[in-house]
Amino acid sequence: MKLSTEIKAFQQRIGYEFQRPELLIRALTHGSVSSATRPDNQRLEFLGDRVLGLVMATALLEHDKKATEGQLAPRFNALVRKETCADVARHIDLGAVLKLGRSEMMSGGRRKQALLGDAMEAVIAAVYRDTGFEAARDMILRLWGDRILKVETDARDPKTALQEWAQARGQKPPSYVEVSRSGPDHAPVFTIAARLQDGVEAQATAGSKRQAEQAAAKALLSQLS
Repeated sequence: MKLSTEIKAFQQRIGYEFQRPELLIRALTHGSVSSATRPDNQRLEFLGDRVLGLVMATALLEHDKKATEGQLAPRFNALVRKETCADVARHIDLGAVLKLGRSEMMSGGRRKQALLGDAMEAVIAAVYRDTGFEAARDMILRLWGDRILKVETDARDPKTALQEWAQARGQKPPSYVEVSRSGPDHAPVFTIAARLQDGVEAQATAGSKRQAEQAAAKALLSQLS
């Protein structure tokens, strides 16, 4: 199979060259452009999620041999959640090689967190199907990098952490106020302010209220510290 220059460059970015490049093409194919002869990446996404989970569970056990299950669980969730997969996908510019239908492209599909996260999991599965678990593991550990070392801090839910901070100081739980909403109905963008009882606040913008609230809480915690 002859690959485009963009796909070849993507292989360099992930540090893996496919023996069966058709697996990579399928991993990058969104449902909006699939057909009977051009399957989408959903089945690969399903498999990639499980491969990622096994790699991260093993890595966490090896990194901290004394951690309890209660300590490991939130760290694991932080490493495999869709937001983290999408963040890794952005780092390797996966969006640039996604194969999308026209409507999805027009609505900013190459930047959507869900699409990027799903495609990242599909790429993991494609590597696994191409040459096996070790190759997939090596790529995952390479792309996730020092996230594993920093995960104890990242694993804390920002909204929960901010609420605990406020309550420890005798304040009411923080409030979350929608400052603005922009963009079309199918791809809204929210700006949310996380606000403490004493009026201190921080704002953040994201493609969903939940993401914006979490980002605002994280920004406010950084400001407070």
